[in-house]
Amino acid sequence: MRDSQAEGATIQRSSRTRAKKKKKNQLPQTALLLAAVAVVGILLSRTSAVLAVFWITGTAFGFILQRSRFCFTASMRDPSLTGSTSVTRAVLIAFALTSLGFWAIKYGAHLNGQPIPGQSYVVPISLATAIGAFMFGIGMVIAGGCASGTLMRVGEGFLMQVLSLVFFIIGSLWGAHDFGWWKLHFVLEGKAVFLPDVFGWIGAIIVQMLIIACFFVAAKKWEDRKKEA
Repeated sequence: MRDSQAEGATIQRSSRTRAKKKKKNQLPQTALLLAAVAVVGILLSRTSAVLAVFWITGTAFGFILQRSRFCFTASMRDPSLTGSTSVTRAVLIAFALTSLGFWAIKYGAHLNGQPIPGQSYVVPISLATAIGAFMFGIGMVIAGGCASGTLMRVGEGFLMQVLSLVFFIIGSLWGAHDFGWWKLHFVLEGKAVFLPDVFGWIGAIIVQMLIIACFFVAAKKWEDRKKEA
């Protein structure tokens, strides 16, 4: 009995020691990093104000991604792998917010009789879309991250993601270079669907939000069921 108590006390002391080591003061490094970001932003602003804005915005997005562990791959992978849908629901919330924002911009342009931003990017849906999405999903899971997740983990020092990033860039450039040929010979064109043309502008955003809400509820129920199992 005494041996067990002594062993438990030893484990507790070692845990407290590890916890103290983890609570290392990182304020000096943080201050230096912020100063470096500010200096680079000032230098970029002398060349182009747009570059400075991109630098600050990119740094802020990188920090948010790293702290939130936001990753599209995890949102699709975790429900089947671990049963957790927290990232899935975060992605759905992001979809809802961006849907509202883009809808407001496009609807405002429509009301003012201006060209609708992004209208040319409403492309047909076909079998090739489904096949490409499936292949891309497999690649994301094997690589361990989507584009944003890969960039985030490269910043954290994961060597596998550095390799993934290199081939991500190569594949993107290669695909962009030969896209016209692939589209001409292999892409089976379908029908382009623009929801405001089908449901009207108000109906389109309502349908969009209802679809997202249904996925959100389904994701929450899936996680609850996995926890009970």
